[in-house]
Amino acid sequence: MDKRRITLKDIAKALNLSPSTVSRAMKNHPAISLETRDLVQKYAEEHKYKPNPMAMRLRMNRNNVIGVIVPEIVHYFFSTVLAGIQEEAERQNYNILICHSNENYDREVKSIEMLLDAGVDGILVSQSKSTVKYDHFQEIIDNGIHLVFFDRICTGINTDKVVVDDYVGAFHAVNYLIETGCNRIVFLGANPHLPISTNRKMGYEDALRNHRLPLENEFIAVCDTPDLVQEVVPRMLSRQPVPDAFFCINDEVAAYCLQLIKSAGFRVPDDISICGFTNSYITEVTSPTLTSVDQHGFEMGKESARLLINRISGLETKSGVVSRVIKTDLVVRESTR
Repeated sequence: MDKRRITLKDIAKALNLSPSTVSRAMKNHPAISLETRDLVQKYAEEHKYKPNPMAMRLRMNRNNVIGVIVPEIVHYFFSTVLAGIQEEAERQNYNILICHSNENYDREVKSIEMLLDAGVDGILVSQSKSTVKYDHFQEIIDNGIHLVFFDRICTGINTDKVVVDDYVGAFHAVNYLIETGCNRIVFLGANPHLPISTNRKMGYEDALRNHRLPLENEFIAVCDTPDLVQEVVPRMLSRQPVPDAFFCINDEVAAYCLQLIKSAGFRVPDDISICGFTNSYITEVTSPTLTSVDQHGFEMGKESARLLINRISGLETKSGVVSRVIKTDLVVRESTR
C-alpha cells in the first residue's frame, strides 16, 4: 500500500466486500456479521485508516443531505430536473450531492456506494440505459435509506417514483400527426427495457389503432442517439411509399432526423412531419422549429425532491409505493402540418 490515505474502497477491494458493507462494519451495524465487523476493523486498524473528512462532515449534517444520480448532466431534460430538485431542496433547507452515471452501469453502482458512504438520508435516481441488474438499488433500501426514482424508473424495485405520463404524451402526439393527414408514421424509440420507451411505443401503437391504421414493425426502430439516426433514418426514407411522419423519442433525435430528411430533398412538414419529445431549447433553433411533447422537467424535479424529503421527514406516511405522474403537453411548431 502506498503512503496515501487508505479509503473505505481500498479496504473493500482488499477484503472483497462492497464499500457499503465496509462502512456499516466500521459502524458496528447489526446487519453485518460479527466476523465481518472484526475482519474489517482489524484491517482498518492495521493500515491506519482514518475517515474521510468530507464524509464525516456530511454525517454530522445528517438529515439535510440527499443524493441525486442522473444519466446525463448536459442533457436539457435532466438539467431542468436538477434545477427543480435544487430549488425544492433549498426551500426545505436540504443540500444535494449530484452524481453523473454517464449512462454507465458501473458508474451508477459506484455512485450509490459513494452516497451511502457519505451518509445521505435519501437518494433520487434516474437509471442509466445500460442498467439491467438492480441489486445496487435494493441495497439502498436495505440500508434504510429512502429511494425515489424519477423519469427512468426500475419496475423491479418496490419504491416511490415520479414519472412523466409518457403513454398519454405519445398518444396525443401521434394522434395529432394522424389528424393532420399523416398515416405512415415512424417511431424512433429507445431500448425496450426502459419503461419510458415501452410506454411511448404503446401510446404510438394505440393512436394508430384508434384510427384503424396498420402497425408496421418496419416503421419501429431503436434510434435514440445521433449515430443511430445516421443509420436508421436513411433506411426508413428508402422505403416505398416513403414515411410521411417521424415521432422521435427525444428532441435531439428529432433535430438530427430533421437535418437528414431535409438533406435527402424532402420538405418539412409538407412531405414529412417531425415530432420530438422533451420540448427543449433545440426545438426553437431548428429550421423549421420542432413540434414536441413538453415533459415539464422542472416540475418533475420539484415533485421528486418534495416526495423524497417528505419521506425522510415523515410527512409522507402512505405505506407502499407512492407514484406521482407529471402531465405532458403537445407544443405545436413548424415541423408538423
